Amino acid sequence: MNNQSFISSAEKAPKKHISNMANFNNRTATPVNTENKYAVIGAGPAGLSGSKALKELGIDFDGFEMGSDFGGLWNIENPLSTMYNSAHLISSKTTTEFKDFPMPDDAPDYPSHKLMRKYFIDYAKNFKLYDNYFFHTKIEKVEKFGEQWKVTVSNAETGTNTYIYKGVIIANGTLAKPNIPTFEGNFTGEIIHSAKYKKASVFEGKRVLVIGAGNSGCDIVVDAVHHAKKADISVRRGYYFVPKYVFGKPSDTIGGKLKLPRRIKQKFDNMLLKWFTGDPERFGFPKPKYKMYESHPVVNTLILHHIGQGDINVQKDIERFEGKMVHFKDGHSEEYDMIVLATGYKLDFPFIDKEHLNWSGMAPDLYLKIFHPQYDNLFVLGMVEAAGLGWEGRYEQAKLVARYIKGMELEKPSAKSFQKKKAGPQPDLSGGYNYLKLERMSFYVHKDTYRGMVTKEAKSIKL
Repeated sequence: MNNQSFISSAEKAPKKHISNMANFNNRTATPVNTENKYAVIGAGPAGLSGSKALKELGIDFDGFEMGSDFGGLWNIENPLSTMYNSAHLISSKTTTEFKDFPMPDDAPDYPSHKLMRKYFIDYAKNFKLYDNYFFHTKIEKVEKFGEQWKVTVSNAETGTNTYIYKGVIIANGTLAKPNIPTFEGNFTGEIIHSAKYKKASVFEGKRVLVIGAGNSGCDIVVDAVHHAKKADISVRRGYYFVPKYVFGKPSDTIGGKLKLPRRIKQKFDNMLLKWFTGDPERFGFPKPKYKMYESHPVVNTLILHHIGQGDINVQKDIERFEGKMVHFKDGHSEEYDMIVLATGYKLDFPFIDKEHLNWSGMAPDLYLKIFHPQYDNLFVLGMVEAAGLGWEGRYEQAKLVARYIKGMELEKPSAKSFQKKKAGPQPDLSGGYNYLKLERMSFYVHKDTYRGMVTKEAKSIKL
């Protein structure tokens, strides 16, 4: 990358990060002089990325976070955190970390949520992001106000207040509003969504059914094995199970430089999976009706281990509930004391009307999943998912946003050119993959296609 703003400072970043948690988040002041600032909503990886990118280009901003500190959902103490005690990264640290702030050398390959929270806090301290953030603060409403935005916030100390901002960067994440499916009948036992699950002791002595076999569902049913009287999992479609390690190394670090044509890669990697994990159908899962990489894979082979030992039973899709009896679509029935709905999340930005996000179908229709086609001062960061995208992929989004904002302020012709481009049409970000038509896949992209396009656009804006 030729532009100085894109030169990585990884060699300058400390290899060991010190975190003392000492009163960094005890801000009680209120925002001032906001009319020439941007509001950044959220303090998870996307919020961190946006804040750092703005600060690097001297763009003034205020950050708002409902929780007590940086980390977003990785801070298990945050009100909307979906973390549970056994949660770890499903991608390895070297493919996930920010490149200019590498994780400590002694960090494990797949850090826990506790270590990830510490990492994000250290990141915020290192790049002096605390100075701009207000914690324990909820965004109540974001409304258009002429060419600016009216942002209403609330917290226990100062009550509810409204401020006018030059622009808004939404970075509050995609995993906050649980998807609660409806079922025929009534279940009289205990039923919770995985968003509320925290520790395995809640399964003690119970007959447990987990509905949904995504990454969280598989983690949770494995947790249940060690406490529950019975642990089952109900699935309605097939999955591809990826091991965390291949030949003793994190699987997502193997073959990274080998670029195969899409169809060959799908066939080759599927064959490798069967060598390492076996055929999921043999363990009772349905055969996937889609090709590999057309849906998010499950990075968990412990579930196959426990199924093979008879610790977990795979059940079919749900037909109906009747008291504590669950009737499955294959005609089989079982009794359970507790059901965990690992049924995913709905994309949700509750503080802003959908009309302001150019919503279409299951998600906002934004250029590169970031830019509103008409508004030049409203952006969404982090509304993107791809295998291997990592935090650096979010930071690349943020750098593009910051360069666009700065370029427009400086009236640079290259920024004006991008302004016309973002008005449409949308580029193809699929990389040729036929992604499943699911809500969580509505903002899925092909990593290399997406990162290449975002980086190219950022470099095109000359400051």
